Amino acid sequence: QVQLEERGGGSVQPGGSLRLSCAASDFTARNYCMGWFRQAPGKEREAVARIYTGTDKTYYADSVKGRFTISQYQANNTLYLQMNNLKPEDTAMYYCVADGGYCYTPTVPSDFTYWGQGTQVTVAS
Repeated sequence: QVQLEERGGGSVQPGGSLRLSCAASDFTARNYCMGWFRQAPGKEREAVARIYTGTDKTYYADSVKGRFTISQYQANNTLYLQMNNLKPEDTAMYYCVADGGYCYTPTVPSDFTYWGQGTQVTVAS
């Protein structure tokens, strides 16, 4: 059973930066699609960024392109999301996700078997 543990959420002013990390354990597949979803109050979960661990190919939501960067450090099975120039509309609970195999495009929450508990990101003055 893959386990995902997020860290790095918090509160920041608009224009600020945060880095989320996701420690993954008990991987059994050779490669995974890993990524981040977010959910704001009253809204559906949306895919933010994904990476296929076999090739480092990345996928981003249009709303975060140029501001967020997803990366992985395979040596310790850790996923990162560097978030720059944060906006109030980025406020949400952020979830780390993983599933064996390639990344689908487009993607929906049901594409992912494994979910972390989530970490809150709040962007406000």
